[in-house]
Amino acid sequence: MKLDQRCRYAKTHEWARKEGNELVIGISDHAQHSLGDIVFVDLPKVGVSFGKGAAFGVVESVKAASDIYVPVAGKVTAVNTQLQEAPDLINKDPYGDGWIIKLVPEDPSAFDSLLSPAEYEKIAAEE
Repeated sequence: MKLDQRCRYAKTHEWARKEGNELVIGISDHAQHSLGDIVFVDLPKVGVSFGKGAAFGVVESVKAASDIYVPVAGKVTAVNTQLQEAPDLINKDPYGDGWIIKLVPEDPSAFDSLLSPAEYEKIAAEE
């Protein structure tokens, strides 16, 4: 399982990485590996706000469909439209080209309350 040390993680297998005043959000390498080949991603609209833990989209694979949750409350500022044509970017590069949304968090300090890579690794290993 690959982890990006710049990211913080949620128990639901999403990651968040700071970029200026925004957070880039995606699903972890562990999650994409568990799902298998991703064939479709349902993206939210830019400008929509979500509460912490709310489902903001769906990732469908050859094995299953899984909701994706926002790890912190915030407003969506961008979506990765490349995923509409190439959803497998999540499999190939979950922490890079496979990002899903960008959002401005309601509380900038909420990022620090997410799991560290080491904490997330322990949780993922128990599954």
